[in-house]
Amino acid sequence: MTPDWGKTAAPSSPLLHYAVCRDVTLPAGPLYRVAGFPLSLPCAVSGYEGPRMQDFEWFLYRDDSGGRQIGVVSTRDKGFPYAPFQARVKNGEVRVERDSDNKVRLVIQRLRAEDQGKYECYTPSTDSTYQGNYSATVPVKVIPDTLQISYSRSLTSQPVPEGSELTLTCSAGIQSEQLTHLSIMFGKRGGGGSGGEVGTVTEIIAIDKLLGIVPGHSYKKRYDEGEITLQKRNGEAGMGVYVMNMGAVQPGDAGSYFCEASQWISDPDRWWQKIAQRTMDIGNLTIQQLAESLSVTSSPRGEITLQIGSPLMLTCEVLGLPSEANSGLLVRWMRRGSASSNIGGTGGVEVEVAQMSPDGVVSWGDDLSRSTGGSMEKVKEGQYALKLFSARPLDTGVYRCVVSVYAGRRNPSPSTPATFTQRSEGVIVNLKTKDVLVSAVAQLPRGPLLKRSATITLFCNATVITTGPAQAQVQWLRWPLPVMQKEDSPESDVTLPNLAVQIKPTLIATLMYDGVAKIYANSSEVSVDRLSAVSYRLRVHTATPEDQGLYACRAEAWGQDPHGGWYNTGAKAESNTVTVYLYARATDLLLIPLVVGVSSALFVGIVIISAVTCCFMKRLARQRVRK
Repeated sequence: MTPDWGKTAAPSSPLLHYAVCRDVTLPAGPLYRVAGFPLSLPCAVSGYEGPRMQDFEWFLYRDDSGGRQIGVVSTRDKGFPYAPFQARVKNGEVRVERDSDNKVRLVIQRLRAEDQGKYECYTPSTDSTYQGNYSATVPVKVIPDTLQISYSRSLTSQPVPEGSELTLTCSAGIQSEQLTHLSIMFGKRGGGGSGGEVGTVTEIIAIDKLLGIVPGHSYKKRYDEGEITLQKRNGEAGMGVYVMNMGAVQPGDAGSYFCEASQWISDPDRWWQKIAQRTMDIGNLTIQQLAESLSVTSSPRGEITLQIGSPLMLTCEVLGLPSEANSGLLVRWMRRGSASSNIGGTGGVEVEVAQMSPDGVVSWGDDLSRSTGGSMEKVKEGQYALKLFSARPLDTGVYRCVVSVYAGRRNPSPSTPATFTQRSEGVIVNLKTKDVLVSAVAQLPRGPLLKRSATITLFCNATVITTGPAQAQVQWLRWPLPVMQKEDSPESDVTLPNLAVQIKPTLIATLMYDGVAKIYANSSEVSVDRLSAVSYRLRVHTATPEDQGLYACRAEAWGQDPHGGWYNTGAKAESNTVTVYLYARATDLLLIPLVVGVSSALFVGIVIISAVTCCFMKRLARQRVRK
């Protein structure tokens, strides 16, 4: 603790003059330091005159010297040290390090038991008058070195798989009569594939002098997530056992590991000082990266061709994943359809068929019907099978097994990124399809002109020609009416040629292959039914002007596999378009003259009443004037 500079006042004139006194300060004592470890004593001088850079001389008064001083070291005289310190000053073990012009520190690199005593810091005078204090003293007590450190098992040169658990144990303890504290730090030198230099020291985790857990800066996130822990246990002979655990090692964890134990004491000025430290090398850690050892294969290899309705079974095998890696796997089957085929609408885009999460939960992609028509299971460790009970044309394409590895995390959270992802070679799946011919013709039956609020009836003749059972699935579409040209016929039963309509049509209704009707958004009530094996009907009840437009039907061919399941063959056809135009009803046409006549009558009546009233009021006014 540095006291304030002393100040004195001399009333030699009407003005006050202040004299600044020299003041030399040292830390408050006694100071306890450990034999064999460094001693650093700061000394500062203030309130002096003369040159800015001051000289310092250090003396030692040993406890057994009877008050005799021993010259230790000086900043101005190389011959200043007495015999006990001459050799140590010469080899640099004892030296003075200057912090600034008026601040230095006495450094004894390796403290000895005979170095115990009272140390004096003296500053030769450069002042015009002798005033203030020119030296300060502090007692230093040298205590024995009782700091011990050891480890139970060293790291071997054998590579550790990425994601494996790492446990390091370090034992440390002190037996001192003084109240001192112990801190433990696990760290490493060098880096693993991240550009770290060999001499780079990285703190991993520590228990500080106040028994608080302090993670290193680059390891704080993993500590907060519980991946890195440090525990203290009671050992034998007063030793503490410190256990550091890494739940999953990463490539960046490679390096030379060590355990560092430090002894701390609180000086009289209440500042903590490290008075002893020992480091124990544990060994080198080499990480075997999973991306270099893991491989993903799928079978059967190459290309396979199946009959429609046959079962499809694909196997994914993950090799090179060590059991000690304790890693979770997300296994997905992806399918890329042929870019030249419209089956399934894939157009060469890769879609997910099914996946199994690290905790074994199976989910299916966009085709949810496969959840009842297929399965995905873990056959054994590292082997996963995809089964489709009845293959259909939509299942053709290139299949790949995609494996995402979560190193060291058996059950990662959905937000946890995968450590890496690998893909297998593709398996090409072909199906022998039957020739299917589909045709569709839309008709508007002849009859009276369609009027508003009437029922619009349309027919679609859809035929499917193929071998085996087949059904047509019919959709009804509507486009807005085009702008009428002069040569266009207003008759609603005229069939227009197919138009390259740029506007996306509105889906009105669908009659599924199994007879289930699906009605979509429409302004009027709609119904669909099948009149015969090839004839389908659409009816729009109580039609409104919004129901006008160009109507067409689209037929899709569905086949039945040997197991009785229905599938989309991919064959389809779109009919011609028919124009539906609604005429106004006679009652609507009579409404206009009726409204005009009533309005005219009301107007004439109001004019006559106004004229009669005006004349009557004028006549009444003249009669009052005569009276």
